[in-house]
Amino acid sequence: MSDHLDNLDAVLNTIRDVTGVSLVLPDQDFYEAGVTSVQSLPLLLELEERFQVTIPDDQFVAARSARRLSEMIQNISKRECA
Repeated sequence: MSDHLDNLDAVLNTIRDVTGVSLVLPDQDFYEAGVTSVQSLPLLLELEERFQVTIPDDQFVAARSARRLSEMIQNISKRECA
């Protein structure tokens, strides 16, 4: 559970750092929170670098909250390490 929460906090911090949107809640659609489509590519690239994973574009677009991104990254990481 702690790893999941650490991962979620890291995703939230990455969203905040890359986009400058200071208030993004774990289950909030980050586009509704103020993240723009222009910020999406730098966010995707930073998440891939930070977590050392390759995130498919379609999965990134579908995961519109920090929690969903965190869960997706954990799943990808497990598959890539297997």
